[in-house]
Amino acid sequence: MIILFRILSPEEYMIPCLSKKFFDFDCFGCGLQRSVVLLFQGEFTAAFYMYPAIYTLIPLFTLIGLNIFFKFKNANRIINIFAAASVAIVIINFFIKLTN
Repeated sequence: MIILFRILSPEEYMIPCLSKKFFDFDCFGCGLQRSVVLLFQGEFTAAFYMYPAIYTLIPLFTLIGLNIFFKFKNANRIINIFAAASVAIVIINFFIKLTN
């Protein structure tokens, strides 16, 4: 008996945005999943245009993860800077999407 596996595209695993689905309104996180998929596909510029905060979120979560195991001297300050930059970029991107 031969079992065939259907290869699913990454888009089939994505969680739908309920804000977009019910209210036809982009939320603050719209584009994040697609941006990660574009990063894995090597489309770095397209990932930035999809969700600009992706390039501040990656070092933020990497530093948070590393700080759990290895305590760095100024880790909290650097984490706060990346978090503030990410929040600012997300909010600016949200308003840009809202006006377009």
